[in-house]
Amino acid sequence: MVVKELVYFVIEVRHKSDRIMAIRVVVGSEILNVVRVYAPQIDLPDDIKKQFWEDLNMVIQDVAWSEKLFIGGDFNGHIGAEVGGYDTTHRGFGYGKRNNGRVSVLDFAVTYELVVVNSFFKKKEAHLVTFKSGSLKTQIDYFLTRTDNRRFCKDCKMIPSEYLGTQHRLRCWMGSSNV
Repeated sequence: MVVKELVYFVIEVRHKSDRIMAIRVVVGSEILNVVRVYAPQIDLPDDIKKQFWEDLNMVIQDVAWSEKLFIGGDFNGHIGAEVGGYDTTHRGFGYGKRNNGRVSVLDFAVTYELVVVNSFFKKKEAHLVTFKSGSLKTQIDYFLTRTDNRRFCKDCKMIPSEYLGTQHRLRCWMGSSNV
């Protein structure tokens, strides 16, 4: 979840569920909360999806506004390339078409005053697509942060992998450190 150099600065690890893990890290005089997520796939039962979003809400609500918040992972949703009413959270550099789910990544971002960092950086398709299967290409991995933390993110892109097990590799550069 974090670069090796920061391991010794981890002050708390919270394993909310098999799909959500959060750590608190002290970096200089700042406390960073890094949340790793793996949202349920579209074909799973609604109660599993509802529980995921409730758990993530609880984790986010536990983070003080004075602390930095960064959420990354596989949200199994599509924000698409169009901003379409989400101009406070989406800057138009997504991929493909938006899907309609009961709770979307964008609705969640608006609720907690977050931005989808991926959508702020223009990238080649190879650095936007986070899942491929045959001819299907989608973007389902996102990096979110509070609006006022956005300035710390210098770049964000998917790094292709030749191994199926590590297909989802989203990397964000934050100043001189990576998350």
